[in-house]
Amino acid sequence: MLFKRILGKMVNSCKKTTELIDKKCITSLSIKERMQLYFHTSMCKTCSSYERQSKFLDKAVSKFFRNASKSNADSSEERKRKIIEKIKKS
Repeated sequence: MLFKRILGKMVNSCKKTTELIDKKCITSLSIKERMQLYFHTSMCKTCSSYERQSKFLDKAVSKFFRNASKSNADSSEERKRKIIEKIKKS
């Protein structure tokens, strides 16, 4: 009886688990949430797959924005250089 109650509190629905996976990308989870996530993903292939895909997408989006900000900074520096050259020629 006690074991079932404890287990019931540790095993979430798939909906709650995906919320925890998304939350994990933004902030750290509590110990209880980490355990719930671990128990559920160890038993549910769908949520385990969702977690892997979510991590992959987060890395890809982060890399994209990192590269985009670098290219914007480069073009910004290039514009500054051209403006300075025009001022010197004047």
